[in-house]
Formats: sequence, structure tokens, C-alpha cells
Amino acid sequence: MRIFRLIRILSTLLRHRVDGSRSRGERMRRAFESLGPVFVKFGQLLSVRPDLIPEDITTELAKLQDNVPPFPEDQVTAALARAYGKPHSEVFRTFDMKPVASASVAQVHFATLPDGREVAVKILRPGIDRTIAKDVSLLYNAAWLVETFSADGRRLRPREVVREFEHIIGDELDLVREAANASQLRRNFADARLLIVPEVYWDWCNRDVMVMERIDGIAVNDVAELNRLNIDIPKLARDGVEIFFTQVFRDGFFHADMHPGNILVARDGRYCGVDFGIMGTLSDADKNYLALNFMAFFQRDYHKVAVAHVEAGWVPRDTRVDELESAVRSVCEPIFDRPLKEIYFGKVLMRLFEVSRRFNVQVQPQLVLLQKTLLQVEGLGRQLDPSLDLRRTAQPILERWANDQAGPAGFMKQMRDEAPLWAKSLPQLPRLVHRVLTDDTPQRLEAALVKLEAAQRRQTWILLAIAVVLGAMVVAYLFR
Repeated sequence: MRIFRLIRILSTLLRHRVDGSRSRGERMRRAFESLGPVFVKFGQLLSVRPDLIPEDITTELAKLQDNVPPFPEDQVTAALARAYGKPHSEVFRTFDMKPVASASVAQVHFATLPDGREVAVKILRPGIDRTIAKDVSLLYNAAWLVETFSADGRRLRPREVVREFEHIIGDELDLVREAANASQLRRNFADARLLIVPEVYWDWCNRDVMVMERIDGIAVNDVAELNRLNIDIPKLARDGVEIFFTQVFRDGFFHADMHPGNILVARDGRYCGVDFGIMGTLSDADKNYLALNFMAFFQRDYHKVAVAHVEAGWVPRDTRVDELESAVRSVCEPIFDRPLKEIYFGKVLMRLFEVSRRFNVQVQPQLVLLQKTLLQVEGLGRQLDPSLDLRRTAQPILERWANDQAGPAGFMKQMRDEAPLWAKSLPQLPRLVHRVLTDDTPQRLEAALVKLEAAQRRQTWILLAIAVVLGAMVVAYLFR
């Protein structure tokens, strides 16, 4: 079965390759469309990397972002009837059968609710779950081949990466989950200063259909229209970087499919997010590790980069830090000597990846989404503003985050997080003391008293430390 499916991939690629009547970009796009949604998403990633892929190919692959052939009207009608248990004419006041966007997993139509609110209606493609299962199976087959016949491939743990992708794309097939993602992101950016997230209308949502506020925006890569509206495009590029790093380091919850088909620009110059099926999450440990690496990289402190890799377990514990430091320096120094606008961090990451082979660097599946999204963000930013300086834009955000984590604000946040535990534990002390005093076993009584005294000493030291810190903060405030 594996061989037959792999033959299908190879035959599809070969069939489109030998079609001399079409350009190479169109042949590649059609091949990705033929191979299914997983390959369409790969094409979407390539479409925002003009620094890596020739322009004629990226221009054609850009059509994969929201221009996949739509499914027909009768299937739209049937899908809505299955979702609501009645004809769509009884659910919506108006419904436009012509989709405004058609992607690999779903398509979007404009409609009007009974109360007159204008909405966007997202509908899953019929049978998409079976199609996704086949595509993921193909990726597992490819990963199996890589692990079987390549020692270097085993180091990359491709099956774990595919498993992570399978989990993510499985979430994308549940539109209730996507609606919840949108609601969370809307709360995270409640001030809407940089990012507008549409409101979800829950009464009309289910697993196969999602209804949300209609957004009036311009495609982010429609530079001609953005110029006509006098939108500050360099600022737009910087705002995109700030939005991404804010999601990653402030919230640990980020939009992980940031190709131009999923991003609009309001007429006042703010970003508008759509399509929240693929979101990434990061633990505090992940955020700390990433922040340390980014800061060290921006500061050209290659020793810190090497130490961070060892401490995080990305390389074997017996790795010589000085050798890893030297290898990282050999990649980064020639790049940093160039003008800032010529530094492409996506290319740096790929060169670091090549150097990492000799150190057996382990790919972390939970960060694959972040790596992919960083490539998309930088590629999109370069499309808007070729002189975008990712380091200068991102470094202040990282420094603010680091100060918040290590400074008084971070300390107070930890105290707020611990307060419920203290509130629950302190009322239990009298009962615990009574239990100890009525215990007729001397040995247990003595041991319990020792533990109680130790706990009291710890609490005393903690309260003293809190008092000292608060006192220092008050003095600093009075004499600043």
C-alpha cells in the first residue's frame, strides 16, 4: 500500500512536469492541487518566500491561498441542510451561492442573518476528512522511507513531525474548535489596536459550518490598492512582526497559518485576521527557550545560543559547547556583516539546520508550526517592505517580555497565581494542628511537629522575602 501511494505522488509530479504547454509555476500549482490539501498547504508556504523561490513560481503558487476550485452549489445546499436540519433559506435572510474564497479545506460565502447582520459563512468541503486521511497517510509513508533509508533522516524524527501535523490538521476539520480559537484570539487582542478579529456568532455554528462577523478588508498582498488608500506599508510590515511576536511571547497562542489568503487589511491600516483553524500553543518552557535563543542571536552571543541548545536537550549532553558555538558563529557572522535589510532570518535558520547535522540536533515537533509561521511572517513582511529589519522590530518586544518575566511585574503575577493555593491551604492549618495534638503516637507526633515547624519557617521566610521586595519597590518608586 505504501509503494502504490508513493507511486501516485511520483506519477502526478512527473505528469505535470512533462506538460510543456504550461509554465513551470502553473505545473507545480496544478500538481499540488492534484495531490490534495496537505500539498496545497505546502504550496501556500512556498508562495510567500520570493527570496527562496523564483518569482514566476511564487506568483502562481499564490493562487493556492484562496483560489482553489470551489465545490458546486448543490453540495453547498446539501451541506447547509445537513448542518442545520432545514433548508438554508430558513436559516439566513440572504445567502450568496458564489464563494468569496475557496481553500483546500473549506470555502467561504457571504450571507445575512435574520436580524440583518452581515456575516461570513465557512463550510467544510464534503468528504474532506477522508481526503485528509489519505494525504496524511502519504506523508507517513514518505517519513517511513526517510527513517528507513537515511540515518540523517532519523535524526529529524519525521514521523513525529507528521504526527504533530496530523493532530493540527485534524483540529482544522472541526469548525467549533476554530470558532473557539477565534474567540480566544479576539480576547487576546481586545483593544484591536493592531489586529481586528471577527466576532463569532455561536448560535449558527457547528462542526461543519462556522458563522462570523463579515470583515471589510483588502488582501494584504494587494500593494497597489494599499498604496491607493495611502496606507503606511512599512508600518504595516512592522506591525505584522509585532503581532506575531506578541502572540508567541505574551500569549503563547498564535495564528499558525499566516499566508496572504488569511490576512486582510482594514481601510484604516489595521490587520484583520481570518481562518483560525491552525493555531499554535507554547508552554512557558518553550517561550523561555525561544526568547533566550532569539535574544542571544540578535546580540550575536553565540555562546548563549550553544548553551541554550544543550540545556534544552536539543543536542546530546556531552556536546562540547565551544565547538557548537564556533559552528553557529561560522554561519551567523558573515550574514551580520551585511546590511540589515539584506539579512534573511529564514535563510539563516536553514544554514543553521545544515550545520546542526554534525551535532545531532533533534527536531522538536511542537515547534515545527512556529518555525513555519516565522518563515511566513518574514516572507510576507519582505513582500510589503523589502527593507524590513526583523531584528530591530522584534528585539524591543522580546526585551519587554523578558523584563516583565524577571521584573516586579513578573513577580507579582507569580504571587497572584499562587494566591489561590495559599488561600486554600491556610484555613486547613488549625485542623491539621488539632489532628497532630490528638495523635497518641509519640513518634508520629514528634515527626509531625518537626514538619509543622519546617513549614512555618518556610512561610516566615517567604513572607519576609515578599516584605523585602515590596519595600524595595516602594523605596524605588519614592526616590525615582
